[in-house]
Amino acid sequence: MSQKITAAITAVGGYVPEDRLTNFDLEKMVDTNDEWIRTRTGISERRILKGEGLATSDMVVPAVRQLCEKRGIDPSEIDALIVGTVTPDMMFPSTANLACHKLGAKNAWGFDLLAACSGFLYSLTTGASLVESGRYKKVVVVGADKMSAIINYNDRATCIIFGDGAGAVLLEPGTDGYGVQDSILRSDGSGGNYLHMKGGGSLRPASQETVANNEHYAYQEGQAVFKFAVKGMADVSAELLERNQLTGNDIAWLVPHQANKRIIDATADRMGLSHDKVMLNIQRYGNTTAATIPLCLWDWEKQLKKGDNLVLAAFGGGFTWGATLVKWAY
Repeated sequence: MSQKITAAITAVGGYVPEDRLTNFDLEKMVDTNDEWIRTRTGISERRILKGEGLATSDMVVPAVRQLCEKRGIDPSEIDALIVGTVTPDMMFPSTANLACHKLGAKNAWGFDLLAACSGFLYSLTTGASLVESGRYKKVVVVGADKMSAIINYNDRATCIIFGDGAGAVLLEPGTDGYGVQDSILRSDGSGGNYLHMKGGGSLRPASQETVANNEHYAYQEGQAVFKFAVKGMADVSAELLERNQLTGNDIAWLVPHQANKRIIDATADRMGLSHDKVMLNIQRYGNTTAATIPLCLWDWEKQLKKGDNLVLAAFGGGFTWGATLVKWAY
């Protein structure tokens, strides 16, 4: 009898731009201050991709290159590339398509997946399914966003939160039980009123009116989103543990979407997890949307041990949310 194939994470790569935007910089731009931002979000600074002609794919490429170097493979060995993003270089070609070209991943097919801050989790589950099918041996899953491209730096509700970055993982098949174990993913489109970007799609194509109304910037009603996120992310993480007959004691790390420290704390508490088991880098990068979870794995990679149980949890605009159980493979 053939053994079950699981999709193991075998390498991690990451990239954050050099330019920093600190809370003190923002004090000069909008009516806010460092203490207010830190106490409400946990953020001290975020990275911003600057430079003529630079887009999301220009962060995807170095993250994937680093991953390939760590694993000792050439980009031409990649079978598929999935990019979770809400800030594609353009509507088409896809960012995955452009990144494959820049990488020299000539044998890969790929696509972008749009699920806001849950984009990496949705992409990871999709990539794992490709590997589990037995048809694909090396699938790269990326979360990447150039949020500075869609943020209004006169809007203090959003400009204090978001930053730019990219994180990537390589999925390969295994039969020893390591890798993606289970996922619970959810969505509720009624949340679109509270967190969205109205302009630029087929509903509101770009026009003088949409530009004048700032419809090409992200819009957020912070209090409503906060309430939904605390409940959604915490509940689904607890449900994932229960479904797999696990408790907080069985989990080595919570890898949460880095939106707000209070949301992260609430999720850890709901799981019965001590806060020293929670990956936290929001203070340095802010909310990089689809990139937050893989950037945590990138930052903590050396602390992870083979067999560690990780819970990856996210909540995103629209609304989208979910949690994924991963057994670390190396």
